[in-house]
Amino acid sequence: ATQVSQVQDLITQNIDALIYIPAGATAATVPTKTAKAAGIPVINVDRNADGAPGDTFIATNSVASAKAVCDYIAKQAGGKGELIIIHGQKGTTPEVDRSKGCGEALSAYPDIKVVGELWSEGWHQDEGFKLTQDLLQSHPDVSIVIGQADALALGAAQAVKVANPGHKVWVAGFDGDVAALKALKGGVFDVTATQQTQGMGRLAVDAAIKLVAGETVPTEQLQDATLTTKDNVDQFIAKHP
Repeated sequence: ATQVSQVQDLITQNIDALIYIPAGATAATVPTKTAKAAGIPVINVDRNADGAPGDTFIATNSVASAKAVCDYIAKQAGGKGELIIIHGQKGTTPEVDRSKGCGEALSAYPDIKVVGELWSEGWHQDEGFKLTQDLLQSHPDVSIVIGQADALALGAAQAVKVANPGHKVWVAGFDGDVAALKALKGGVFDVTATQQTQGMGRLAVDAAIKLVAGETVPTEQLQDATLTTKDNVDQFIAKHP
């Protein structure tokens, strides 16, 4: 509701273009359609509106990147074991795409069993902790935890530490934010996908300038994220993409 009113306020200020990162699935659609109805070009970043009514959508290729993360963690776990997934906010573009990509990867590992899945409301670390804690109580033999964002993975890793299961639990994240990269280097969790956040920001501004000038831009501009482990994390800490 807050974002909807904020965008409506911006529209009344006669803005030339709107670069918009929706807070959630519901917040994505109404502001985008409202701006378009007012003749304002809309650049959606990270999360797309239902039906993709904006002019362009710029995001990470979450399907391919999540597939790479889940394939890596499955291999590290020896291709077998019990797995739980801590999802992002249900129905948002990243949650849907990361679920799809991970599912594609896990289909190649019949000896890995998904024993539990829970959804967060806001992708927050404290949610990752609580949801993982709940699942570990029901499934103490879990050896793989997939957090669909680094904050969720950090919370999950904390829950694993508290549970002290007596066996290795592999933890995967997604995003590549600076705090998580440092935690990854320190061995707090095992793998993430580092997004090109600065690159996406530049693309969004470039797209806005072109659209205002009457030029056309691709309706979808997906960027690769880089599989990141302790072996290559230093380069991303030194210069966050």
